[in-house]
Amino acid sequence: MKFSLVICTYMRPEPLLLLLESVKKQTVYPNEILIIDGSFNDETEKVVEKNGFDQLHYFKVSDENRGLTKQRNYGIERVAEAIEIICFLDDDTVLETDYFEKLMETYQLHPDALGVGGYIHNETKWDYVGNCYKATPNEFYFDGWKRKDGSRFVLRKKLGLDSNCPPGYSSLYSHGRSVGFLPPSGKIYEVEMLMGGVSSFRKKAFETLQFSTYFEGYGLYEDADFSLRLAKVGKLYLNTAAQLYHYHDVSGRPNQYRYGKMVVRNGWYVWRVKNPHPEFKDWWKWHLITLLLTFIRFSNIFTTNKKKEALTEAIGRMVGWWSLWFNKPK
Repeated sequence: MKFSLVICTYMRPEPLLLLLESVKKQTVYPNEILIIDGSFNDETEKVVEKNGFDQLHYFKVSDENRGLTKQRNYGIERVAEAIEIICFLDDDTVLETDYFEKLMETYQLHPDALGVGGYIHNETKWDYVGNCYKATPNEFYFDGWKRKDGSRFVLRKKLGLDSNCPPGYSSLYSHGRSVGFLPPSGKIYEVEMLMGGVSSFRKKAFETLQFSTYFEGYGLYEDADFSLRLAKVGKLYLNTAAQLYHYHDVSGRPNQYRYGKMVVRNGWYVWRVKNPHPEFKDWWKWHLITLLLTFIRFSNIFTTNKKKEALTEAIGRMVGWWSLWFNKPK
């Protein structure tokens, strides 16, 4: 299958080079690589020009096309006509050598797939415990594997506010568990949400859908929005054998106040994509969980060393929540 790799980047020349070096080592190489650069300087262009990569095309975008979703749509419009699959990768990821091979195999095994995601395997420690294991309240268990559960989910379980859906699915009150809660089993799982920075889609999907430009700049939750809309018309899968590393480079990210505000407002937007007309119990749970997570972030002022970051993000979350009452996202 002919596939294109689109990498949207912003002020991250060194992480981008590490990613491209891992692409060079792939057992299956992309038919083309499109670098869509929204940087305000020329450092990324210099790195690309200095290091030769086969089939690579570099594009520097202007202000009107700067921002993650805009850059993705810009790249989609410029892939070659013969391309069947468009892959997206965050610029701070590094691939295992068979990443693309495993992705393309998934489309062969599941011809109905409109999208396939890869698996980040350097963020969580999992243990295989078999199918008869009973997890403790501080653990998350799925498909024979267990991991330590985050304190936020532990508290939500105690309050009866945990997600009632498997990983990769959004409940009617949102706040679900992402595909990051799927174990490294080597299996392929059907999902309805993919992480945009480790995703791929059939080119034909973009004949009717685009990434929403509501998500400006950093684009938090833009992937959930797009994949939830796409899952309404076709199948999405995540292949845990298509593995990569994600290093979360901090450059190019918004400040903590803006991030906190985006978490709430963008989260509301994505919730309404899944459930445009929620019943009261779902409405109540969404707001209750949002306020609970805001309170926990405030409490991090006393429990972490990054007190300023915790405070400004928590304030951003609270401002974002209050803004929903008089200025909802459209």
